[in-house]
Amino acid sequence: MTYLVNDKCIKCKHTTCVEVCPVDCFYEGENMLVIKPDECIDCGVCEPECPVDAIVADTESGSEKWLELNTKYSEIWPNITQQKDPLEDHEKYKNEENKYEKYFNENLQKK
Repeated sequence: MTYLVNDKCIKCKHTTCVEVCPVDCFYEGENMLVIKPDECIDCGVCEPECPVDAIVADTESGSEKWLELNTKYSEIWPNITQQKDPLEDHEKYKNEENKYEKYFNENLQKK
């Protein structure tokens, strides 16, 4: 089992999960984070840290899409090891559905 980030992270990106990860397996895109499945040790400490419930186990129904996305972008995006402020307008998007289809951006984090 591994943990994955789903589309609830898009446009929020709280990064509280990053701070508790003992193996630094989070990677950062412009508007979301992903977990590198091969690095995740399945400890689960990140899951309760996410205020929008964007971290799920790969055993959850429907997680196949997120496993593919997390695997792909953790190979492209840079590793993130320290907590940052969430995106500026994160509250606006907190409960929005279908954020992947509306807002996903495969670009790297803006400098």
